[in-house]
Amino acid sequence: MAGNQKLKIVIIGAGSTYTPELIEGLLKRKALLNIGRLTLMDIDEKKLEIVGNLAKRMIAADGVGWDVEFSADYGCIKGADYVLTQIRVGQMRMRVLDEKIPLKYNLIGQETCGIGGFMKAYRTIPVLFAIADEIKKHAPDAYLINFTNPSGLVAQALNAKEIKSVGLCNCPFAMRRSVLSALCLADAQIDYVGLNHFAWITAIRHNGKDYLEEAIKSGIHSEAMKNIPANGFSAELLQTVGGIPSTYMEYYYYPQKKLETLLKEPLSRGEVCQKLEETLLKQYQEPSLNVKPKELEARGGAFYSEVAVGVLEAIENDTKSAQVVNVKNRGALPFLEDDDVIEISSVISKDRITPIGIDGFSNEHIIASVKMMKDYERMAVRAILSKNEDDAICALMHNPLGKDYHAVRACFRELRELNRAYIDGEALH
Repeated sequence: MAGNQKLKIVIIGAGSTYTPELIEGLLKRKALLNIGRLTLMDIDEKKLEIVGNLAKRMIAADGVGWDVEFSADYGCIKGADYVLTQIRVGQMRMRVLDEKIPLKYNLIGQETCGIGGFMKAYRTIPVLFAIADEIKKHAPDAYLINFTNPSGLVAQALNAKEIKSVGLCNCPFAMRRSVLSALCLADAQIDYVGLNHFAWITAIRHNGKDYLEEAIKSGIHSEAMKNIPANGFSAELLQTVGGIPSTYMEYYYYPQKKLETLLKEPLSRGEVCQKLEETLLKQYQEPSLNVKPKELEARGGAFYSEVAVGVLEAIENDTKSAQVVNVKNRGALPFLEDDDVIEISSVISKDRITPIGIDGFSNEHIIASVKMMKDYERMAVRAILSKNEDDAICALMHNPLGKDYHAVRACFRELRELNRAYIDGEALH
């Protein structure tokens, strides 16, 4: 149980339609978190008012006495204990371009993978750096808990900032839940190896037995996330790679099939989400609504609050529980550098988040794949910070989804021009 000091929690990007999911998670743990003030911050003041007022109604209906304030200024970070970031720089309009422009060049267009994910990071990392600077100056003891995509690439970049931070994603939680449910082994332990949206379950241990091989032979794989179109993996592929991949790995294992699917879709996922958000925002304005609406599940944020608030509560109460997060490697995977950010089960405590090493890990396919993608992430961060075109092209050509030099350079140049105001810092975030 938290101490007598009341917590100040700041949510940046609180105009997101995901926010009611987060509020629900905080309310579920109200007995474990001594919250005094909840600050909802967003530069889109119209969306903040709509979503924020629903959050206020949810909090009032639950009877907790939290002070709730709205802000459009990063100055609200002052005095925070936790800062949760869930921003979308350029909003849905830029996401749609990230998804659709690459298709013109026969490249996969996706929010976090390939050149689309690179451009999202290009817009996002400088803003996260500005938030990190505010934390360092005005709330040096605060923990930054980031859910902003691409979460792993953002976490890698934040290595440059001397603040306490952790990157989160709901995919590992969903993977573990669906795989263990299929095996009827709800309390089994898993080994989870890789990077954000580029990872595998490599062991499923229960009562001294590893059930991975049984799962592979049965063709058991993770239930697809709602925010990506997925067809699943065959038992043959699982046997070949020796693990159960994240559903995002379909983009890497079946790139041609995924490209063909994307080219045939009448709307990109971003366009679908735009329509979902319009519907949700109308619903959120109903004065009688004081709970998270069921329709939010279609948005793709399942288990968001379980992960975000679960990590926050584990830090605050020093639970030393094990959760999959994005943290510095620190020797956990010996084939990577100590300061490489990985997605792995880690012990969450008040003073430190410690990745749990995997002894004797020897899957050559996974090791080689992760090393290649981590090389790309390092190169991508360097390119984004340097704003150098050649650095960007070299990084993108190292990404498995950057198939053709001419296509990559032409696509990058078009996307860069469309993102120019964000890259040059002229546009609002």
